[in-house]
Amino acid sequence: MLLNIQELTVSYGGIRAVRDISFGIESGELVALIGPNGAGKSTILRAIVGLVPVEKGKILFEEKQINGQPTHMIVRNGIVLAPEGRQIFGRLSVTENLTLATFALKNTATFNEDVERVFELFPVLRERKNQQAGTLSGGEQQMLCIGRALIEKPKLLLLDEPSLGLAPLLIKEIFQIIKRLHTEGTTILLVEQNARIALKVADRGLIIESGNIVLEDSGKGLLSNPDIKKHYLGG
Repeated sequence: MLLNIQELTVSYGGIRAVRDISFGIESGELVALIGPNGAGKSTILRAIVGLVPVEKGKILFEEKQINGQPTHMIVRNGIVLAPEGRQIFGRLSVTENLTLATFALKNTATFNEDVERVFELFPVLRERKNQQAGTLSGGEQQMLCIGRALIEKPKLLLLDEPSLGLAPLLIKEIFQIIKRLHTEGTTILLVEQNARIALKVADRGLIIESGNIVLEDSGKGLLSNPDIKKHYLGG
């Protein structure tokens, strides 16, 4: 198992955001975390990369415990987060944003090939490579956010709300890329408010409510579940 989370509990102040959650991800899987705002989905991603402290439980990556390690070491070992809100460097160019991603890498010898792959996935970024990132459209900024994460050669790619604030056509384009990355072998843990499109590309889905996993099934199984249709898919 690539990622193994055991009885994970995370609190902010006196508020328990995640409660005794356990789940795993096999290499090559795409797993979606679905649930309402405030359910703890993004907190799980932030805990995995060491951005919030773990109160209780273990996070194992390639059978080694990583909670307690600094974030740069977790990234160097192969877990990379494309964060909610993109968090690109607006005054830097597209290429400079991609270059910054190499700081966590042990080996930058393949940087040019890695950038070429990003430009092949997202041709518009090639056209904008010398443009300030802050002047890109929302969809282009999301492409840059994912592209920057790919430069860091993730063994596990964490995607936090990649469709946030995007028009339907751009959401479709972003998820076509996510599906392609999965098909090519990238292991992905996806947090997404758009439950329908997330479950369509996911091997498995986990439903999170109030910091707890309340249901787990295949993506297809959750899409056909009457309760999930009613509460999350507008059916």
